[in-house]
Amino acid sequence: MLPADAVVRTGLLVGRALDRETARALARELRRSRALSDAMRTLRHRDLSRGRLDERLARRGAPPEARADALAMLEQAGLVDDARVAASRARSLAERGYGDGAIRFALEGEQLAPELVEQALAALEPERERIRRLLPDVADSKAFRRLAARGFTAETLEDVAGFANGG
Repeated sequence: MLPADAVVRTGLLVGRALDRETARALARELRRSRALSDAMRTLRHRDLSRGRLDERLARRGAPPEARADALAMLEQAGLVDDARVAASRARSLAERGYGDGAIRFALEGEQLAPELVEQALAALEPERERIRRLLPDVADSKAFRRLAARGFTAETLEDVAGFANGG
């Protein structure tokens, strides 16, 4: 059974001969429909950036033109929105105790534009405030090493260490 959207866009009608030109158009529309369907299925599980979604569609064998069409349709519908992905992912990582360095690295790994990464980081609570909530009452070197491993900057850790030690 053929997807209805591909049949309609090709202009197939009952009784119409399937000539070479129409067959090519149908094949093109089927690739486009398959790419859109794969993209929708992928987005059910997790919000992805345009770059990441394009990468996944390419791995599934969708040709560039079909991927571009599917991504454009999903962006127009608001289902693919890199700014939303950046803000949401940054917020989630900050809530899980990660510092700006680790968050920046994760967002860059999502193939997000540098300006979107910076906007998402700027919208977060300042790193110093987040780190103060994460530090135990007794701030020891082990706690600072753990926070450094989670991407908090050395400058922020030094500032907070001075504050914790009464400085």
